[in-house]
Amino acid sequence: MAGHRVFTIPVAEVYPHYITKAEKKGRTQAEVDQIIRWLTGYSQEQLHTALDEKTTFQDFFDAAPALNPNRSLITGSVCGVKLAEIEDPLMKELRYMDKLIDELARGKAMEKILRSPA
Repeated sequence: MAGHRVFTIPVAEVYPHYITKAEKKGRTQAEVDQIIRWLTGYSQEQLHTALDEKTTFQDFFDAAPALNPNRSLITGSVCGVKLAEIEDPLMKELRYMDKLIDELARGKAMEKILRSPA
């Protein structure tokens, strides 16, 4: 089965939209970066390198140093699709990132977004 078109889009094309979405709600680029680093295990330098090199979502997640084991705690829906019902592993990773950015933009506390123990 062919992959979704979104898999071939460079992360750098979507990243500014994540920043804009967060900043419109009073959040920061640093918080967006923190979320992406938490989810993927990239360092700040590795994240910027991936953005500079126009790495596709497919390659970005394939090369992720350490996908966070707590990402399975991310629940709910993105674009009307329940995360638990997404079968494609890469699409699930993309939707996890979308969900976390949505939570940031809705004003959720960073500790809750990053699924930190209480």
